Amino acid sequence: MKAMKFFGAILACAMVFSGSASAADVAKIGVVDFQQVIQESEAGKQVQKRIQKQGRQMESELQELGGQIEDLQKQLSRDSMVMSKEKRQEKQREMEIKRYDFQSKKKEYENEFRQMQSELVGKMQEEILAIAEEIGKKEGYLLIVEKNAAVYYPDSIEITDKVIKAYNQQFDGTIGEEGSGN
Repeated sequence: MKAMKFFGAILACAMVFSGSASAADVAKIGVVDFQQVIQESEAGKQVQKRIQKQGRQMESELQELGGQIEDLQKQLSRDSMVMSKEKRQEKQREMEIKRYDFQSKKKEYENEFRQMQSELVGKMQEEILAIAEEIGKKEGYLLIVEKNAAVYYPDSIEITDKVIKAYNQQFDGTIGEEGSGN
């Protein structure tokens, strides 16, 4: 029985000393602002340009369809008194079809736009995570977290600039195309 107590005391001392030895090691923690990396990196700037270009193109096509509907509406208003009932109904059906086409195209473009944005930003996030992980391994970080997940942190542990620099060095000039990325 005494041997058990003695062994337990030795085990407890070993745990205390091993715990204090690991506590003496300073845990290196880093914080990354993914949004800043997306906004300031070359890849992020290219993705933003591509998204804006696609958005403008879609908007332009929708404005053209909207203009056609307006023209039909004006024509119908202007000529409705001199049109036969059948012709007026035909123009109204044509206008309703154009309105339906407009709404369908708008929904289609919104879905395409969201999907494209999600794919491009998702791909960037994967690349940024890989870079942050690589930096963490090379520089001995115990933990790297996203800025939005941290309640408080000192500025000294932010590694966003390192990630942006590394991402720019790896960036090959293409995003979201075949053969792109790293």
